[in-house]
Amino acid sequence: MMSELKIQAMEYTTPATPTFRSEAMQQVFEVQGMTCGHCERAVTNAIQGVDAQAQVKIDRAANRVEVQSDAKREDLSAAIAEEGYKVA
Repeated sequence: MMSELKIQAMEYTTPATPTFRSEAMQQVFEVQGMTCGHCERAVTNAIQGVDAQAQVKIDRAANRVEVQSDAKREDLSAAIAEEGYKVA
């Protein structure tokens, strides 16, 4: 006996295309105290806690954190400081 195989058509929708954040401003911070990859992740997570869409680029040797975000500079700076790093 052959069992009947029933195939249902499934509707497939594509995910929404990410929006290009042209309105986001580039902000540069001098952050002292970052010594390792964990520090970089902590700073990145702190920034993305304020703005989940923020793009973060860190140059640990230069103590430089570049952030592409539309969040207020003061809010980003405060989030970094709350992780225990000095923001100049």
